[in-house]
Amino acid sequence: MPAHVAESDSTTDPLAHERAHLAASRAALRAMREDVQALDIRDVTANWVNAAVLQSQIDDRVKALADLSHTPLFFGRLDYLHAVGGELAEGAEGERFYIGRRHVHDAAGDPMVIDWRAPVSQPYYQASPKNPQDVGLRRRFGYTAGELTAYEDEHLTDPAEVAHTSRLLQAEIERPRVGPMRDIVATIQPEQDEIVRSGLGGTVCVQGGPGTGKTAVGLHRVAFLLYAHRDRLARTGTLVIGPNRSFLHYIEQVLPALGELEVKQATVDDLVTADVEVRGADDAAGAVVKGDARMAEVLRRAIRSHVTTPTEPVVVVRGSRRWRVPAYEIAEMVGELLARDMRYGSAHEALPQRIAHAVLVRMEEAGEAPDDRVQNTVARNPAVKAAVKAIWPGVDPRKLVLRLLADPEFLAVHAEGLLSEDEQKLILWAKPARSVKSARWSAADAVLIDEARDLVARTHSLGHVVLDEAQDLSPMQYRAVGRRCSTGSATVLGDLAQGTTPWSTESWDEALFHLGKADAVVEELTAGFRVPREVIAYASRLLPAISPGLAAVESVRESPGSLVVREVADGAEALDAAVVAACEESLRHAGSIGLIAADARIAALGAALAAADHAYLSPGEETTAESRLTLVPASLAKGLEYDYVVLDEPAAVVGGEPDERTGLRRLYVALTRAVSGLTVVHAAALPEALG
Repeated sequence: MPAHVAESDSTTDPLAHERAHLAASRAALRAMREDVQALDIRDVTANWVNAAVLQSQIDDRVKALADLSHTPLFFGRLDYLHAVGGELAEGAEGERFYIGRRHVHDAAGDPMVIDWRAPVSQPYYQASPKNPQDVGLRRRFGYTAGELTAYEDEHLTDPAEVAHTSRLLQAEIERPRVGPMRDIVATIQPEQDEIVRSGLGGTVCVQGGPGTGKTAVGLHRVAFLLYAHRDRLARTGTLVIGPNRSFLHYIEQVLPALGELEVKQATVDDLVTADVEVRGADDAAGAVVKGDARMAEVLRRAIRSHVTTPTEPVVVVRGSRRWRVPAYEIAEMVGELLARDMRYGSAHEALPQRIAHAVLVRMEEAGEAPDDRVQNTVARNPAVKAAVKAIWPGVDPRKLVLRLLADPEFLAVHAEGLLSEDEQKLILWAKPARSVKSARWSAADAVLIDEARDLVARTHSLGHVVLDEAQDLSPMQYRAVGRRCSTGSATVLGDLAQGTTPWSTESWDEALFHLGKADAVVEELTAGFRVPREVIAYASRLLPAISPGLAAVESVRESPGSLVVREVADGAEALDAAVVAACEESLRHAGSIGLIAADARIAALGAALAAADHAYLSPGEETTAESRLTLVPASLAKGLEYDYVVLDEPAAVVGGEPDERTGLRRLYVALTRAVSGLTVVHAAALPEALG
């Protein structure tokens, strides 16, 4: 059924009726916001601290109720066949519900727009002619610059209704992109919706090829969980982890557009560098060893090596009495603590209490009646403190890692049977640092320090963590993330075919094991909604070489002419000129343009664009209607999307990586960033894997 577009605002025109409801809903939202702004908290707060907290909550509520002019307040409507009652209606009465990004009610408290996350909204995404879920009519709305301009109806219970692809849905998916990533709340597909609405208790891993919407699914799942479990997650916290700052900047507006303002964002490096300044870098081979899960046991052994067997008794003097705890008894305490495999710091704090308790037992046997205060006093006795310092000394995680990387003998002792001699040589510093401050720590070193820190004291766990581009993490990085959700759950997003680090994972089972979530459910998204069919088919030629056995994405979008492969005469100047010309052709279309090239080619292409009087952005800078061209190093392209992509010299992209497989995976990423069209420009021969 075609979309209905009205030219008239006649009162008999359905579109005019819907526009009136939109105007009334916006007015109701404005009234809700004004009500919050008008709250007077002077008489309900006991002190300035409470007042500040409450005012902050009010300010956040005001922000959440903002009416974004460029964002439709509702995008769909459900007409149920029967009245929807009970909790599903959330207090609403009647059979018609407008589905939008947030809940809006009128002055009487009756809903004018239902939050897309509410149970009553789910049929908007799941209902079909085979399973209408009591929905007689599903209406989709089309918008232009925030104005309602069209609608499209599906009569789900009408046998005469002919199955069709929604033109409005397709238009929304293909709408040109300018600015950061936007939400997909109006276009969520049934298989995506099932993942979005999965429960908080379990971890979900989403394997999704380019254009399947896995990142958006992960972000919308966070929004859903915050809606369904707000009180719990408000206490425990949520976190989105991305591969780099450019990526986080690209996605940062999605959750605020859905009214969620409290979700933190970080990279893995952000998590592990709280007290470590990263100034150095590892070669690929050394980084692979440092990122191996065996390093966790090396660190554990190294930390426990600080514990020594007591050889002297502890004598506590209190007044005129001397209380003696023999060495063998203290050794039993130490052995018990080691057997319990407690965190090193917890055991360090428990040992003086154990010794003090032994002293109290002797006091009681002598007829005294000591209490807990006496035990705490004995635990702080200089003799006890001196004994604990000698037996179970404190450990600085940074100093521990420094010694492992700088002292061959210390490393050899604790890596015996775990790392080969060659592997040990790969991670030892050629010029050992003298102190933790002068050390040129690498990103992999920071992860080791984070592991050591957790062995000493437990890392704080959040309620839910989203980990995007997860295929690129090392086992030790998975462990670092897993510590942040050890008592919570996670949403793991990635594509094995896009693993572009030397340590990228080969299977989700392995990754989830290191994450500490071996029981996670793995879901696979294979339907592509953004990358055109010609483009994804071309890129998928690489799959047998980069990820054998992985299913290719089946794009639902046909876009003839979306792929152009252009060979130019050999020579740098001719290549640069051809790339600039391809960018100029792309700029004639609406939307964003990404020029992706090997990192080593960025400077030359930047100069060529400048010479042709073309301004360009860097990844992370927001595109605008006036500035739509971004020059993207291939190493930063992952996760980003552009309406049109010009890919410079595929052979250089492959050649810029340490090995061919990683290079071909980097090329696969670069080939799949286009939403509407891809132009490949090359002078050198294309990689053989492209056929």
